Amino acid sequence: MLNIKRSHLLDFPTRCARIACQAPLLLLTYLCLFCFAAPVQAQEKKTDFVEKWIDQNQFNELKQGGFVLYLRHGTTDNSRDDAAPITDYANCETQRILNEDGRKLAVRIGVLLKRAKIPIAQVFHSPLCRARETAELAFPHMAKQLQSTLSLASSSNFTSAEKVPLQRDSRKLILSALPDDTNRVLVSHAPNLFDLIGYFVKPEGTIVVLRVIEKDHIEYVGSIPPKLLEQLAK
Repeated sequence: MLNIKRSHLLDFPTRCARIACQAPLLLLTYLCLFCFAAPVQAQEKKTDFVEKWIDQNQFNELKQGGFVLYLRHGTTDNSRDDAAPITDYANCETQRILNEDGRKLAVRIGVLLKRAKIPIAQVFHSPLCRARETAELAFPHMAKQLQSTLSLASSSNFTSAEKVPLQRDSRKLILSALPDDTNRVLVSHAPNLFDLIGYFVKPEGTIVVLRVIEKDHIEYVGSIPPKLLEQLAK
């Protein structure tokens, strides 16, 4: 036989009444949390960025210098992902690398920029193998001038806190003064550019043209996907 104390039975109605009174308050709390949390989550995913392609006149302006050409590395072997985290950037076995088409594309980009007589004085690249190889294949005549920098390393597996120094340093790299009548190339990754200006650039091998306005503002001029580069560089 159950051993229930009489005091517990007497307290039972009181406990029920207390729970009944608290129920609307709990429900209201949950509704408030839902209403206020939902818009925040949607806002984090929303981007107002509008992609636009460079026209022939804008492309010709590159010949005068004064631009930063943000080049997403060539097409890659998607059968494997980067290790998280990458502990050795020199070890290509732990990274997604260029496929054969990506290597050909990198060479082609360099040929077309040279054919179009786009002046380039500096080339900085991410330390990841796919970016380094893209830079080496696209600009073989500048082998001694290629500079690897951690500020352009892929941020895809980084926490928000870890991204802060990358964004700060890559922004400085874009904003820093350019040599007269020339351009700077940054070979990097799509997530990094998204972190900077809200633009996840596709496809691989696309050049994003940036310009500095009033020393501290980065202006997006337009994009040059590989197929468009073929047309503009004729």
